[in-house]
Amino acid sequence: MRVLLINQVFYPDVAATAQHAHDLARHLVAHGHEVHAIASRSIYGEKGAALPKYELVDGIHIHRVGKSLFGKSTILARLLDFGLFYMAAMIKAFLIRRPDVAVCFTTPPFIALVGWLLRLFRGTKFVYWVMDLYPDAAVACGVMKPRGLSTRFFEALNRFCLRRADRTVVLGRCMLERVREKGIDGDHLQHIGVWSDQGEIRPVPRETNPYREEWGLGNRFVIMYSGNFGLAHDVETMCEAALQLRDDDAVRFIFVGGGKKKEFVDEFVRHHRLENCVLAPYQPREKLEYSLSCADVHLATLSEGSEGVMVPCKLFGIMAAGRPTIFIGHPVSELARVLTEHDCGVVIRPGESGELVELIRRMVEDREWIESMGHRARATLSDAYSRHDACEQWRELLESVTGLRSSAVDASGRPGAAAHGGQGSPR
Repeated sequence: MRVLLINQVFYPDVAATAQHAHDLARHLVAHGHEVHAIASRSIYGEKGAALPKYELVDGIHIHRVGKSLFGKSTILARLLDFGLFYMAAMIKAFLIRRPDVAVCFTTPPFIALVGWLLRLFRGTKFVYWVMDLYPDAAVACGVMKPRGLSTRFFEALNRFCLRRADRTVVLGRCMLERVREKGIDGDHLQHIGVWSDQGEIRPVPRETNPYREEWGLGNRFVIMYSGNFGLAHDVETMCEAALQLRDDDAVRFIFVGGGKKKEFVDEFVRHHRLENCVLAPYQPREKLEYSLSCADVHLATLSEGSEGVMVPCKLFGIMAAGRPTIFIGHPVSELARVLTEHDCGVVIRPGESGELVELIRRMVEDREWIESMGHRARATLSDAYSRHDACEQWRELLESVTGLRSSAVDASGRPGAAAHGGQGSPR
């Protein structure tokens, strides 16, 4: 089976969708499938073409096209960069050998149209991996009006993609409900959650964690937000909590990552001269187990009204590190459900900075409580949210769509003789 992944970001980018795409691609290659990926030559959010046009990495054929001319400076700049990637990705998708199935992500929005065109003109099966719902995300962030003309146009476009896909995959139960409300249902709609890998990210004891020394944390209680600070994330609540705890030297806040609202966080910390906060950029994937483990508890956020529009995947890396999570968001969100069902974190509503402060103070005093939640988080990841299990669901879905089976895999996990389509090698 020849699989094509289309997403603006891919390895070596550290954006979450790039990591999940890379994980899935490696899993498919390990089972004897041929995998191609079309991505941008630019690192997400940066200008220029820093990456080569073609690479063979982990057995994956990576085709990189276009480049970011403007980065993420303005919405118009991002739209122009998106347009350039649309055209370049579509041309490349028609130039490479016909894939059996194309998996289209949602970066940029509606790149799934390329999958539909491949289906229409080349007979390629088309799977729509809905990482974020558009234009719902833009509406939730206040960028577009709920009943505006452009909103209605893009809503019709998204429903068109959802209906034309051979399969649509969503990340959470709340997202599944949102898609069904659009009149999309049936056997072709499937929920496969995001994941993390216990082997890649493991709990690192605080006394041997290099970040404790690098960031001057000592033995203090550490609250961390790590990842994307996007428009749909409520950063104000955690910033206000940091301000209220500025005189408590036993507590440190670490804000790691990037995104549109990272600028707000950085400015807030500098303006108020918060010495209890550490600001840092994205950390390399190979160091994630150290950076995530240096915290005692993590923060995850989602502005109310965004539940089901997106499902922040940072939670599963946190669970792999054996740490509990405080989720600032609506209780119906997928993250809130996971934390509540498995008792590995706490949920509070956006704007409740005072409640967040009291919760942090309670955690500082009750280390046994947070350690027990951390143990349950890692155990839950193994039982219900492992990378292997999720990628296996994906493999089975793609093989079902194409009717092409994978190569046999021996007991050591290495691909064996090819067993799809009666051929001796991948198509």
